[in-house]
Amino acid sequence: MSRVILCRFGELFLKSGNRRRFEEVLHRNMSLALAGVAGARLEAVHGRVLVHVPDEATADEAAARLARVFGLVSVSIASVTAPALDAMGDTAVALARQEASRSGATRFKIQARRTDKHFPHPSPEIARLLGARVMTEAGLTVDVRHPEIAVGVEVAASRAFVYAGTLAAPGGLPVGVSGRALVLLSGGIDSPVAAWLAAKRGLALDAVYFHSPPFIGEKSRDKVLALAHILARWQALETVTIVRFTDVQQRLRESGAAELAVVLYRRMMMRIADAVADARQSDALVTGENLGQVASQTIQNMTVIEGAARRLVLRPLATYDKVETVSLARRIGTLDTSELPYDDCCSLFVPSHPATSARTVDAERAESTLDLAAEVRDAVSNAEVVRLHRTARPPAAASLSAGEARPSSDAPPAP
Repeated sequence: MSRVILCRFGELFLKSGNRRRFEEVLHRNMSLALAGVAGARLEAVHGRVLVHVPDEATADEAAARLARVFGLVSVSIASVTAPALDAMGDTAVALARQEASRSGATRFKIQARRTDKHFPHPSPEIARLLGARVMTEAGLTVDVRHPEIAVGVEVAASRAFVYAGTLAAPGGLPVGVSGRALVLLSGGIDSPVAAWLAAKRGLALDAVYFHSPPFIGEKSRDKVLALAHILARWQALETVTIVRFTDVQQRLRESGAAELAVVLYRRMMMRIADAVADARQSDALVTGENLGQVASQTIQNMTVIEGAARRLVLRPLATYDKVETVSLARRIGTLDTSELPYDDCCSLFVPSHPATSARTVDAERAESTLDLAAEVRDAVSNAEVVRLHRTARPPAAASLSAGEARPSSDAPPAP
């Protein structure tokens, strides 16, 4: 029996006019995720993508990578058999025994799906007949409501697929089908989650990070790059532009009332992000802002901040509470890194009582003492671009351990 990984997608079924393009992007992203997996080969079938692999060890590695591909909802390592009850039953019994021996489970169910309507037995009957064999030959008990083992069977025209166990994938749309955006990435919990959610809706992403040395140390920079590498494993990020923000941040702090400082910082970040987005050909900006989570994140302040941007500003977390955001950060693997005790520029020169109802006229008055266009040009011209590897392979620089390799960098293109 050969082995394949059965890959299922969800929303793509609804994209009648664009479905072919969406599937092409999904196949490209799956191939990217499988880079370096020897012998892996894709086969597109109706409603599924099959990934052929040479052996069990390769299947485990490939399935783990595919479970990080947006657009897929789940993956299962399956055995390929003849589309006959005897052959499917033999495999189902063997898999159920294997799972029971491994876990000590005693309750099971069969999940059957017949895509070939010429097969003489409908799905419920396939489940009943194969379940009877597993119950008799493996000594397990049927429990369709609370099974410990779920054996799946899919019957196609010339073959059948039998599997035990399914890995959840993120779902959503394939990265790249919805355009391109630039995420304002910090070392906190929120912005990496916002980036992940934006990628789930099909956006290809780059990031900009604002760094303020010497007040903010290199550990903070490394922390953000570690987060970026985690997101790259989800194919959710391609580059990080690191902007030195210290000088302009100090000038902004001195230009107006102290309570406006946070609003002024973020308006300048929007202008610089727009310039970086020009170079990256991005259609929108993405932030981790969350309505009411901190004193400065009010509708009034967000309106004034967004007024400095030339692009659509997306806020995927605007309605999330912190518990929901933390839960998602844990799931995608960024939480532990985000909680490392290294601050970023968002915590620098922050007033004890920030404005909660800022006005554009007050912000513009404070900014009038600066040459804003020159500040943006200087920030972008002195920025550093770090290129990431968008595969599911664990990156060498995904932690803050001693002696880690620095990612490669180059100068950014002119805005």
